[in-house]
Amino acid sequence: ALREAIGEKMNDLYSIQYDPETEITVTAGATQAIFTAISAFVNEGDEVLIFEPAYDCYVPAIELHGGIPVYVQMDVSGSGPMINWEQVQKLISQRTRMIIINTPHNPSGRIMTALDIQKLEKLTAGSDIIILSDEVYEHIIFDGYEHQSVARYPKLAERSIIVDSFGKTYHNTGWKVGDVLAPEQLSKEFRKAHQFNVFSVNTPVQHALAEFMKEKDEYLGLGSFYQEKRDFFNGLVKGSKFSLEPSAGTYFQLLSYANISNEPDTAMAIKLTKETGVASIPVSVFFHEKKDDKLLRFCFAKQNDTLEMAAEKLHSI
Repeated sequence: ALREAIGEKMNDLYSIQYDPETEITVTAGATQAIFTAISAFVNEGDEVLIFEPAYDCYVPAIELHGGIPVYVQMDVSGSGPMINWEQVQKLISQRTRMIIINTPHNPSGRIMTALDIQKLEKLTAGSDIIILSDEVYEHIIFDGYEHQSVARYPKLAERSIIVDSFGKTYHNTGWKVGDVLAPEQLSKEFRKAHQFNVFSVNTPVQHALAEFMKEKDEYLGLGSFYQEKRDFFNGLVKGSKFSLEPSAGTYFQLLSYANISNEPDTAMAIKLTKETGVASIPVSVFFHEKKDDKLLRFCFAKQNDTLEMAAEKLHSI
């Protein structure tokens, strides 16, 4: 029932049909789905293109299976194009097995545009490169933009594994349920690995989610719900010494402290937590070379009174 509901949603949103029996797999969360996809397709010596800053589960899974991560640095500032596709083209080789994309993007809050996806489609046309598309924040997108799922692009969808997360969509990350959508030939290989590291996923929760997915406004209204949170938090921070470029998606907001201190972002994050009582994540930890742009990632998926208290503390710095 849950796979059927997922298939119906994909058809409604992106005009694509995935067979619930052969092309939709329920997983124990999105991180497991990503690990299993890498397990199924990446072998020793295979190269996998990663866009940095990158969510922290990608590279360990690649390296565990003998793969070689190849890094492409993104623009996280929001002032220019998100990805330099000419650089991507130069890095693609005969050993490139997979490209991992993430939109809306954690930790930057940026989103890939239709032009980005079209360039990816063109670069991989005629190759055996698999796209692993991490779309767990698909419904958390702001300012009237549409989520550019690879499912919107039939030629790209033919070579893509899409990862979704019920935890992100329904505010219950601890329940650990996600799903993978992929053409039958890719799903078949994915399930060979999935079968032996998961076997099955929490059945009562699957039934509950299948029923709740009938309430379409719950996920269709998620963007506006979180945009209010983003705007509320950013409005509160305005006038402090922190500077920001508004997040375009996810429930994260980057704040720059370049006007406050020159200390490393890891030290700044610890100091903020211990001395001010506001916890953040330093963005340098999402880079393999720990690139430090004096940026901290804050989560605004909080009650408004919590955001008010945090902003008051940030103003005191």
